[in-house]
Amino acid sequence: MAKCDACGKEENMPYQCRHCGGTYCGDHRLPENHGCPGLENWNDPSGVFDSGFDDTVDGSGGGGWGGSSSSSGGVLAKLGIDTGPGGMLGYFRGNVTYLFLGIIWAVFLLEHVVLLTLGGRAFEALFVISPTHPEYVWTWVTSIFSHQPFSLFHIAGNSIVIYFFGRIVEQYVGSRDFALLFLGSGILAGLGQIAIQAYQGNPVGALGASGAALAIMGVLTVLNPNLKVYLYFLLPVPIWVITIGYAALSALGIVGGVGGGIAHVAHAVGLVIGLLYGQRVKDKLSAPGQLQLGGGMRRGPGGPGGPGGRGPF
Repeated sequence: MAKCDACGKEENMPYQCRHCGGTYCGDHRLPENHGCPGLENWNDPSGVFDSGFDDTVDGSGGGGWGGSSSSSGGVLAKLGIDTGPGGMLGYFRGNVTYLFLGIIWAVFLLEHVVLLTLGGRAFEALFVISPTHPEYVWTWVTSIFSHQPFSLFHIAGNSIVIYFFGRIVEQYVGSRDFALLFLGSGILAGLGQIAIQAYQGNPVGALGASGAALAIMGVLTVLNPNLKVYLYFLLPVPIWVITIGYAALSALGIVGGVGGGIAHVAHAVGLVIGLLYGQRVKDKLSAPGQLQLGGGMRRGPGGPGGPGGRGPF
């Protein structure tokens, strides 16, 4: 629990302003709603209102979404795409979690269209990262957003953890860094999985967002290991217990072959990346104290999706 600096309201999941460092409730989380001292610098390129999404705000050319020496010189700006407040991509500031979830479900539908019209070979070439064809570099990314066809369990499990946990991580690290964490951990998890498959002579391949989901979970475990996850609204379980459970399952799967059909290496790689990233940023951030399974947007569960069929992760 924390008190809002503006109104004093007790808040289970407070927002921390990345510009002034204050703690606020949902009603006062926006800078203009709590009288943020940086508000006067809105038009100052060197002011405090760096969105964390687009590095072109400060003119540093730091490789953000716009990525150049000035807001008008970024790659997106040159294409006529405005990433600033109110621009074409302005909505995605703070909403990358929902964007990725939308892509996941859109790709899930597309998978079935491809399977039914073009067949299994086209499906694998488009959506499955495989040791047989690692040169299909697009599958490094598409496999993150793909899930086992005709199975809601796999995609639903990953969607739950991304929806609830991902939103919190994005809130604390910023949309740009969250996107890089999600995509980076997903790609490395997939590559790690097919590397072990190539070593074992197993050409199955893998697909799914569990590597990225476990990275998200790893970050929160480091930021707040005692974060309580209320499973089924009743059972409070510290997130570190859930994380250790997944780590143990991954280890058993890798060493002992337990849980066939699950991409255990991808799970392990994603979790390790999340733990390392959480360790890197933990001194800069604070995290909420509890979550509830099945709650609204600001409360939620823990635990990435379970097994699917073809090496899901």
